[in-house]
Amino acid sequence: MNGHSAATVDGKPVLVAEVDDREARLRSGPRAAALPASGTSEGRQLRRWLTQLIVTERVVAAEAAARGLTGCAAPSEVELLPDVTARLEIGSIAAAALADPRARALFAVVTADVHVSEAEVGEYHARNPLRFAESRPDGRGWRAAADGGPSLQRARPAITAHLLAAARRRAFRVWLDQRRAALVELAPGYEHPGDPRQPDNTHRH
Repeated sequence: MNGHSAATVDGKPVLVAEVDDREARLRSGPRAAALPASGTSEGRQLRRWLTQLIVTERVVAAEAAARGLTGCAAPSEVELLPDVTARLEIGSIAAAALADPRARALFAVVTADVHVSEAEVGEYHARNPLRFAESRPDGRGWRAAADGGPSLQRARPAITAHLLAAARRRAFRVWLDQRRAALVELAPGYEHPGDPRQPDNTHRH
């Protein structure tokens, strides 16, 4: 069974044994108690997630090699994924893959041409006037909310950085989805965890 393929990436097999090994490492690690039991619906979903991570790592490695990227000058993980919101935006698989500096170098190249317009910045400020307001001392050792939001001119650098980072994460996620769709074939039982056609998917409407 372990000699069978869970997936192929550009025609090259990802063996079930590789998924087994990745799962075994997780189950022997510090977060083992939080993992679902093997053989359950949730346990099978974990294996599907691990398969997605493995094929994504393969896609990233192939793309980085094709572009001559080594990851030496890659941005840091914190730069690309500064908080939980950023990780949710890009998705758990892409976020996990970005632990590899080659993936982060690829992110930088793929999203280099992403820009944010002045109109987008202005519209964001109009919708969220207090988003980048600075708190003020309240005289009792605490910080209080600002009396008003900063002007567009003052908030522009922060808004631009915020929107640009989100747009780059979105662009990378879309690019990665497209590359996986072109290169990856998944075997029965190793479908995407969110595929509504597989029996363990519980996100139904």
